[in-house]
Amino acid sequence: MMKQPIKGQEGWFKDIQSGSIDCADTSEYQKYMKAYRAQQQKEKQVETLQNDVSALKSELGDIKSLLLTLVQNQKV
Repeated sequence: MMKQPIKGQEGWFKDIQSGSIDCADTSEYQKYMKAYRAQQQKEKQVETLQNDVSALKSELGDIKSLLLTLVQNQKV
């Protein structure tokens, strides 16, 4: 198994045969995984917020429609 150091990334190596990337420094790997999980959590929160905003917009549209119906019925 031949490993080539990745330029500019201390402790990271690329396996020439499989193309996989490995980290020889476990503390650096733990730091990377912590940052990765934090990014994934942030993306999940943004997606949840986007879904909430879409649901609120839909509900506001329904409320607006109901109010317009009420106003039109009172004019008659």
